[in-house]
Amino acid sequence: MGCFLVISTASTKKEAQRIAKALVEERLAACVNIIPGVTSLFYWKKKLCQEREAILLIKTVGTRLNKIINKIKKIHSYSVPEIICLRVEKGEKDYLSWIRKMVDK
Repeated sequence: MGCFLVISTASTKKEAQRIAKALVEERLAACVNIIPGVTSLFYWKKKLCQEREAILLIKTVGTRLNKIINKIKKIHSYSVPEIICLRVEKGEKDYLSWIRKMVDK
């Protein structure tokens, strides 16, 4: 079972914490790191936007990706939330094993 890092953003640290808590409590993610206070620049509806956001670094396994995507879309304040899934090619074996154990319970 392959491990993945899912990257998402939230409008506030509070929203990021709510998303992270839901993912970990439902055993969809083993761990979520929240990095508050980042600045994001992007075009939305033909307008250049600059917003303060929080980044979520979500550690999980491949079998949970669809549920994570659906959960984030369901509870997120954005109509199109950032959700990017990256396969972990290599990592510390005990940590990757821990991720698998946490989401398999």
